[in-house]
Amino acid sequence: MNTLSILLIAVALAMDAFAVSVANGAAAKRLKVEHALTIALFFGSFQGIMPVIGWLAGTGFRSLISGIDHWVAFGLLIFVGGKMIYESAKLERPPSKNDPLSLYVIVLLSVATSIDALAIGLSFSFLKVEIVTPAVVIGVITFVLSLAGAFIGKRLGHFLERKIEIVGGIILIAIGFKILIEHLG
Repeated sequence: MNTLSILLIAVALAMDAFAVSVANGAAAKRLKVEHALTIALFFGSFQGIMPVIGWLAGTGFRSLISGIDHWVAFGLLIFVGGKMIYESAKLERPPSKNDPLSLYVIVLLSVATSIDALAIGLSFSFLKVEIVTPAVVIGVITFVLSLAGAFIGKRLGHFLERKIEIVGGIILIAIGFKILIEHLG
């Protein structure tokens, strides 16, 4: 997998975390630098670790599906991208009664936003992509975008949240088609 594809996947995966960071920044009464750093550190770490977990799980049964691995990767990317687009179009989410800056909430949101990265790691294993570089790139990009998102949320609120998730979903779907076309052509 080329560097541009890895970067695009990383940015697309980071869109959920970025959108949630924007929401957290908007919901926080007094967002401090250490709060934004905590959000970014947790989101970046989980986004970086989950592809590794997915990759390890996938390597266990990769040989069983080696003939259709590109179809599986395509399906996972289409599913994850479609899910991001669908979730962005949902009706208003009810406001949470939890403190958006509590460690409990941040850990839950980190897990929730990184499940997609687990599926991408599974796809990487089927495509025989070494996982270290993509995992680091995904984690770093998520960290940077989440940090920026918290501060943007403090300023702009929820205005951008849904649009960001749609863009991320479209990127993942496009990469899914690219992988399929490369393997069929």
